[in-house]
Amino acid sequence: MISTAIPFSISDGNHVFKMRIPVVIPYKPINPKTRLSCILTENERESFAYAMLRDVVDAVKSAGCSPLILATAPVTLDDVPVQILEEGLNETINKFCEGNEEPMAIVMADLALADRSSILSLLTSGGDLAIAPGRGGGTNGIYVRSATLFQAQYYGMSYEKHVRYGTDTGLMVKIIDSFRLYCDIDEQDDLIEIFIHNNGYSRDWLIRQGFEIAMKKSRIGVKRPDCESDL
Repeated sequence: MISTAIPFSISDGNHVFKMRIPVVIPYKPINPKTRLSCILTENERESFAYAMLRDVVDAVKSAGCSPLILATAPVTLDDVPVQILEEGLNETINKFCEGNEEPMAIVMADLALADRSSILSLLTSGGDLAIAPGRGGGTNGIYVRSATLFQAQYYGMSYEKHVRYGTDTGLMVKIIDSFRLYCDIDEQDDLIEIFIHNNGYSRDWLIRQGFEIAMKKSRIGVKRPDCESDL
């Protein structure tokens, strides 16, 4: 089992937060999830993205870790510390890593299916660097045994970049085969996975907005009564 007894410190410039294993969650609160614009308004996308963030935060907490939201604009979620991105994602994460010999994880905010077990699978692989790939070559989760060993390689084919970085620097790289960490929610077809595998805020949000499971020929999708066609 992973130890959560050792405190770590992360500062947002005004406060120093005492944490257990810190899990950084990059989050875009304004105009997120643009590929869902065909079915959700901008306000709805922002509300939906926040619901997914809450599910990810709950998963991180249930795994005995301490979430830190790394946001592009101010956001409030209970007592979770928030740091505003003033530089690029890679640059900001790399600053967290400088001189930090403690473990750290990074988990994306749209992993609505994430749960305690999947987060723990990322943290307990036994490698120096554990990577949970996402669809299309992205990186949905990262755990590094000592943050000072890591250099963020996000954007583009980030999964391949992170694997190459780890092997080139002599780290023991572990690939995490987890459906719940692999399945980020980007497209309208992804919404059915929330209905099937999520019992949290994201599923409740979709239900409140009128979405429901629908059969269309031989496949399952979701529909919204005020839309003409199934999704």
